[in-house]
Amino acid sequence: MFESNGHTQQVAIPGPRDVRGSLESPTQSDTGPSDADELATDSDSRTASDGVDAIVVACPPHPEHGGDRHDRRLVAVSEALRDHDIACLRIDYGPWDEGHGERRDVGAALSWASQRYDRLGCFGYSFGAALAVLASAEHGADAVAALAPPSTLGPDLDVLGGLERLEAPTLVAYGFRDRTVDWEPVAECARKEGHRLLEWPADHHFVGQYGDVAGDVASFFGDTIG
Repeated sequence: MFESNGHTQQVAIPGPRDVRGSLESPTQSDTGPSDADELATDSDSRTASDGVDAIVVACPPHPEHGGDRHDRRLVAVSEALRDHDIACLRIDYGPWDEGHGERRDVGAALSWASQRYDRLGCFGYSFGAALAVLASAEHGADAVAALAPPSTLGPDLDVLGGLERLEAPTLVAYGFRDRTVDWEPVAECARKEGHRLLEWPADHHFVGQYGDVAGDVASFFGDTIG
């Protein structure tokens, strides 16, 4: 497990699918996990921010390949965001639904977070990067960062179209040695749309570079929503 002691609350996102998350805030005390249902279903949308104004919803890689909210890249970004006083909600998707239900899961998490924080970012890695772009284009976010994004998840899940619809500041980061996903069309589309690009001498997994990559992603969010 890669939870950060003393900073994590467990959250259940309301909706028709079972979406769970780990909420990390730079100001939370070491009180242990809170009541997840109370956080998730608060009828008057009382803030869970504990004085923090900004949050990033973090989307894991492919769940059929072991991706979940404990992914090391997501945890590294969550930890780096603390230096910018930004909270992070790392989610697990509901039951596998070919990307469609998972996109709705990210949208539900964005809605939950937007009711509790003033500024909202969305980050994803690999499969999660595609969902971060698609869900943010549909539901809105103040900043979006996509790490190692594929160009599509299927006929109705076109990442390039999502990038074209995004109006928020957007970062596309990739390793130029990546042979796992077709990031090149995404980078080209991002360049055309005037989004930010960040290139790393890495393959798809960024092994040994988690902290440095996360620091750059967190700095992007610090500049845009911090």
